[in-house]
Formats: sequence, structure tokens, C-alpha cells
Amino acid sequence: MAPQPQTRTMPEAASRNPRRILRHLAMSALAGLLAGTVAAGVLMMLDIGSIGTMVARSTAPLLAAATVLAPFALTGMAAGAAIGLLPYLRKFRR
Repeated sequence: MAPQPQTRTMPEAASRNPRRILRHLAMSALAGLLAGTVAAGVLMMLDIGSIGTMVARSTAPLLAAATVLAPFALTGMAAGAAIGLLPYLRKFRR
């Protein structure tokens, strides 16, 4: 068997240009944040599961809306960052 060529690992590639990978991850996270916020907003506007009604009838509707939006936004941001990391993992796997 022929020896396989040594490839760069992801940390080595990131250390060459850390701003590029951080900018890519930040943009992916922001896209996920936007997607999560839009999903929660659509749930409230279409009143799916009576979420919009409960938020509207709450004594503090802004706090109730923030309570609904925050988990969706956080989950979307985490998913966006993870999805943004996939091309780097695939690129440096070989």
C-alpha cells in the first residue's frame, strides 16, 4: 500500500486564516437566528397552537413574545452554526 499524503486538519487550516472561518460561522449563525425568529413569528401570526392568542392576551405581551422567540432564535442560531461548519469538516476530512 502506498502511503497516504498528509492532509491539513481543520485546526491547522483555521489557524492560517482564523478571521475567515469565524466570519463564516458568524454569518451562518446569523442566518440560523433569522430563520428561528421567522419560524417563531409565523407560529404566532398564524396562531398555531393558540400561541398568538396566548401572547396577545398576556398581561405582558412583550415578555411573552420574547419567551416564545428566544428558544427558537437560540436553536436556529446553533443549527445555523453547525450547518455552516459542515463544509469545513467535509473539506478537511480527506
